[in-house]
Amino acid sequence: MSRRIDRVNGLLRQEISSVIATELRDPRLTSMVSVTEVDTSADLRKAKVFVSVLGGPDDKAKTLKALRSAAGFVHRSMRGKLSLKSVPTLEFYIDDSIEKGAEMLEMIRRVSPGPAETEEET
Repeated sequence: MSRRIDRVNGLLRQEISSVIATELRDPRLTSMVSVTEVDTSADLRKAKVFVSVLGGPDDKAKTLKALRSAAGFVHRSMRGKLSLKSVPTLEFYIDDSIEKGAEMLEMIRRVSPGPAETEEET
């Protein structure tokens, strides 16, 4: 991936987060929505936006539906703020990597001995 695409991804991630937090008013959105990653195509026409949502499966589904229906609004809001020739079309996806990482850490914690158990063995 080129440095330009990396910079555009970072810029889009920040701006999308800002628009979601400050301008988007939809009752289906949960209070905790974080943009974790943006993956822009090489021609800068499309961008996959990965979001992490705090809540259960129902909250995630509602939030994803709200974000997908508001994609045009977010796109138009960013057009005036960014100095890009064309702002990519946004596609929203749920990112479960944070939850999967927490589950892995919990499994490791259960399997590995704690500090008290290792001192007793020595």
